[in-house]
This record gives sequence, C-alpha cells and structure tokens, in this order.
Amino acid sequence: MKTLRSVFLVMLLLLLIVPAGLFAGGSGEAVEETKGPITVASKIDTEGALLGNMIVMLLEADAFEVIDNTEFGPTDVIRQAIISGEIDIYPEYTGNGAFFFDDTESEAWSNAEQAYERVRALDLEANDLVWLSPAPANNTWAIAVRSDLADSEGLRTLEDLADYMNAGGSAKLAASEEFVTRPDVLPAFQDAYGFEFDDADLLVFSGGNTAMTIQAASQQTDGVNTAMAYGTDGELAALGLTVLEDTLGVQPVYEPAPLLRRTVHEEYPEIEEILAPVFSDLSLETLQELNARIAVDGEAAADVARDWLESNGFLN
Repeated sequence: MKTLRSVFLVMLLLLLIVPAGLFAGGSGEAVEETKGPITVASKIDTEGALLGNMIVMLLEADAFEVIDNTEFGPTDVIRQAIISGEIDIYPEYTGNGAFFFDDTESEAWSNAEQAYERVRALDLEANDLVWLSPAPANNTWAIAVRSDLADSEGLRTLEDLADYMNAGGSAKLAASEEFVTRPDVLPAFQDAYGFEFDDADLLVFSGGNTAMTIQAASQQTDGVNTAMAYGTDGELAALGLTVLEDTLGVQPVYEPAPLLRRTVHEEYPEIEEILAPVFSDLSLETLQELNARIAVDGEAAADVARDWLESNGFLN
C-alpha cells in the first residue's frame, strides 16, 4: 500500500511540475519553441550583406534559430551551396535565371513579373528551390546622368536621353570597356533607343567598378556627365546621379528576392509571410540610400539593416 501511495504522489507531483515548466519565471507567459535551425547566406557585396542581415534579423525575431553565413561567396559558389543543401536561404536576383538556365534568348527576362514567374518555375522544377516575393528594384546594367542635368532637361528615361542627344544635347559617358564593347550592353542600348556616343564622348575604364564611373560623372572628369551604373548602386544617390529607366526592356530585370530550399519552405511556410512585406518596401531609391550608408558612409551592413527594419516597424 505504501508503494502504491508513493507512486501516486510522484505522478501527482509530475502533473503539477510539468505544466509549470511551460511558463517563464512563473509569469504565465508561454516560452515559444525555437524553430530551425535555418542557415542564411548572402553574396560578398554591399547589397547582399544588407539583405542577408535583414533576413537573419527577421527570422530571429520570429523565434527561428539562425546560422548566420552572410557574405558567404560569389554567385557560382552560393548557388551550388543552396542546391547542395549547405545553406537554406539567400537573396538572389531574378535576371540571373537567364544565365542559370541558359535561357538568355527568352523575352521574359526583360519584364519584371515575367522574369520572376519564369525563374520561379524553372528553379522549382530543376532544383527544388522556391523564389519568394521580390523587391521592386531593378539592379541591372544602367545609364545614369547627373541629377542637375536630369532635372533641367527632364531626363527620366533612356528615350528622354535619346531625344536630348539627338537634339544636340551634350553627353559624355564614363564606362568600362566591357560595357562599351559587349554587344548586349551599350551597343544594345544605342540600337534600341537610337542615340550614339562617339569615341570622343566616351571615357573608358579597363575595370568594371561602377564607383569609378559614378565618381567621374559626379566630378565632371573630362566633361563627363553620364555614367555606367547598376540600378541600386549606393553611390548614385550620395553623389547626385539619377538612373534613367530602360523603358524598352533592353536589359534583363534583376530584382532581389529571397531564394529558399523547398523542404524548408514546406516545413516553415511562415517564412514567406515574414519576408514578403519587407521586400515589397525595398524600392530602388530605398536600396540606393541604404547601400550608400554602407558603401559611402562606412556604416556596418547589420547596423543599417536593423535601423531600417526598426524605423519601418518590422522589428521592435
């Protein structure tokens, strides 16, 4: 009888103790179970570090255990890492699908919505990868002009630039040799829009660093007022340049979007809901400003990411 009574008391104590262990410090608030781990990576560049840190912080705020592998490597390395399952999620660009799948002839890549839908379908079928909602910012080959010229002449698109140049307006372009000579870049822009830079109107750099071309236009080096750029270059806003819209879609659209392994997406579908509203608020101008804080002002990518997320109500 004593043995049965002892067993009964032990079971009663367990029933009393176990529920209490579900609460923190007796406050009555349930301890949320940690999810994951999720390995977050990014490319080795300013914007990659910015977006990668945002993903890390947002997932951690939703009780995910996160392994931070931001600034992981270049495109070819990080691409193989997610396909092999070494990492779970990283920010990629929709237009790269044209090269991932040797599909450069498709006209879909010149349209933001079609490019997203095409790469989403191709990667899901071939690699079990899920593209989440992209940011409405095109980080592609671009031509930028000094903002004072853009404002005085009403230049907002490459069609506007063509009208300006064909009416006798002065334009001198700083660009890399690759930008000038590759058939799919400056020659393609010129053929599509009907303007032409003569040799005397070009300041050509051997390397492809857009910081050099943007600086040349900002400082009007040798009369330069136009520069090769990428759509979300941080220096553009800081140094007073305006990106001209490629209205004819000459270049592929490169919108940043989180790329996630399908198995992780199926296990944690809430990741898509967490990240979608954040990426939808990352406009071209916003990314330019945030990238400038890192590339020009020298702030840490993590600090810039946290400040923007907190300022916009995505983090407490």
